[in-house]
Amino acid sequence: MEGVRRDLVLVSDFNLTNFANILRGRSDLPWEVRVAPLDQVVTSLSDPPSTKTSAFVWTRPERISTEYQKALLYQPPDASRALAEVDAFADLLQRAAQQHHALYLPTWQARASDRFGARELDHATGVHALLARMDLHLAERLDGTTNIHRLNSTRWLQHAGENAWSDRLWYLTKTPFSNAVFQAAADDLLAVAGQLTGHAIKLIVLDLDDTLWGGIVGDDGWENLHLGGHDPAGESFVDLQRTLKGLKERGVMLAIASKNERSTALEAIAKHPEMVLRESDFVAMRIDWNDKGANVADIIRELNIGARSVMFIDDNPVERARVREFLPDVLVPEWPSNKLLYDRTLRSLPVFDLDTRSREDSRRTELYLAEAERVRSRVDHTDVETWLRSLGTVVEAKPLNDADFARVHQLFGKTNQFNLTTYRWTEKELRDRMDDPQRPVWSFRVRDRFGDAGLTGILGLDLHAPDKAVITDLVLSCRVLGRKVEETMLHVAIAQARRAGKERVEAHYLPTAKNKPCLDLLLRSGLQRTGDTFTWDTARTYEQPGTLELVMAGPIA
Repeated sequence: MEGVRRDLVLVSDFNLTNFANILRGRSDLPWEVRVAPLDQVVTSLSDPPSTKTSAFVWTRPERISTEYQKALLYQPPDASRALAEVDAFADLLQRAAQQHHALYLPTWQARASDRFGARELDHATGVHALLARMDLHLAERLDGTTNIHRLNSTRWLQHAGENAWSDRLWYLTKTPFSNAVFQAAADDLLAVAGQLTGHAIKLIVLDLDDTLWGGIVGDDGWENLHLGGHDPAGESFVDLQRTLKGLKERGVMLAIASKNERSTALEAIAKHPEMVLRESDFVAMRIDWNDKGANVADIIRELNIGARSVMFIDDNPVERARVREFLPDVLVPEWPSNKLLYDRTLRSLPVFDLDTRSREDSRRTELYLAEAERVRSRVDHTDVETWLRSLGTVVEAKPLNDADFARVHQLFGKTNQFNLTTYRWTEKELRDRMDDPQRPVWSFRVRDRFGDAGLTGILGLDLHAPDKAVITDLVLSCRVLGRKVEETMLHVAIAQARRAGKERVEAHYLPTAKNKPCLDLLLRSGLQRTGDTFTWDTARTYEQPGTLELVMAGPIA
């Protein structure tokens, strides 16, 4: 995972040594893991961390609420007091969230073996009902604290089955769960952390025959495909397409890589009455008899998307193996032979970030289709400069405001390729910057004759030094790279520094595995390089590119 490697402290009222060891054994772990002293949750969360750490806070509800503890001992609890105890815990977590980069918080669970009679779910007296109310109350209290991420521990217990709880480990080491629970918890934690740092799946490349529909369209004809109707397999394929359609509406793009006659496949997509997905739902199609690995690679190049953001689904194990070998960064999940399990398999994959959706997310397919038209227009021009002028690009720059806050925060969290440092600002940190005139943040929107790309760029400055401005953030979506937007952002940065009376501008490039496009800009920019620091004397004007129009919603020198 990209960005600054941080500490992850495990805070709990039970023994998390086994969980820590499982995490440390993961090759994709983005943290240094340490374990807080056992059963010192309040102390561990109250003491400010020495560095910007994240915390995984796993508690038992009976240690948070004495009223719930009484209920477990078959004594009548006071629900209002229990909720007040939850309020106190929520206050502690919210204070801790201000000191930590992120908090990860599993939901509370009661042991499945605990029975409390016919009224255990009664709202007024039921023990299990009380726990549900406590957990919901905590969720409501924490709603809006964006760096607290709740994790669904029910799934971990279901995964482990009847062996989820371990009485033997509890009495020996104060470890209540089996390693199967900890393994499932590690999977979810790493998946959520990956999504928060921009590693969610953004593109699904799909086969057609026996993947998106049942049957071989070239042999059976589109009229005889298994799709919908009173047919178990047909219904399962429709459910899969509905799920894919929903993901597409949430910003996950869809593409096709199929060995078929193109005209035959497109006829099925257009004419079959049970098709949920239509041609307009796909941002790219490779329907031919060429190698699928090469076709998937071609789609990735066309869309200018990172391979780690791509998933390939195919019923054929040979094709899956080929794509894994050819494109090792692409996610190729094992696919069940039982077609009735397709939809469940897709929905079980912890690779989609669906927590937030910006306007740009919902329009992602439209944006990439516009980009395809833009690229095709390149052939009509003899040189790049003329082509760029023909686009009629307009870049609008303005200071960060509440209306754009969610999208800017999302870009900081998910942009890896053109990102000066890949630092992930928390919402609180970003809010603080909005209130600090010495650390301005500017957002950039891009549009041209093919469409509106939306808010795609961020520029952050630090003006605290008397003689210089430091570019703290230079972030740009890959879909507008190469259109002089990045040079325009440098122009704005230097102009703002000059307006603030600074003698020079500095940019400190922090190299990661993926942000070389940002280095490429700095190398060709004309800024003077010393190691990974680039400088510009503000006495010299940094010219705005002449191939686009810059609109400033704020002063500029």
